[in-house]
Amino acid sequence: MKNWIVRWIANILALLIITQVVPGIKLDGSSPVMLFAAVVALGLANSVIRPIIMFFVWPINCFTFGLLGFVINALLFFIVGQLHLGFKVAPGFNGFIASLIGSVGMGMISGVISFTLKDRGDDDKGKKSKKKD
Repeated sequence: MKNWIVRWIANILALLIITQVVPGIKLDGSSPVMLFAAVVALGLANSVIRPIIMFFVWPINCFTFGLLGFVINALLFFIVGQLHLGFKVAPGFNGFIASLIGSVGMGMISGVISFTLKDRGDDDKGKKSKKKD
């Protein structure tokens, strides 16, 4: 149950780090609510729009050995950044390159943060515990 809270916190921290490190991606305000809105928008884009796009471009994705997935993630990051929901991405090609770096970096940073903040008791979920006598 607490696992999704850890993921949201990790994504918020990752987006905050990305806006400080990657040139071309800036915070759109100082409100934490807007940062949370940005993470929600990114989550919705990745859970609703990305599977639809990936369904229609799967032959090209197979041909590029999955590298098109990075481009689609960057495109969604760029689009959400243009909505100005907590962060903004520079327009044009430089903004797209910043989105590519930002989406990869955000995935890596949120993965590391999720791993370090993960409750170790959730690892055995679904597995039968063996009692030692």
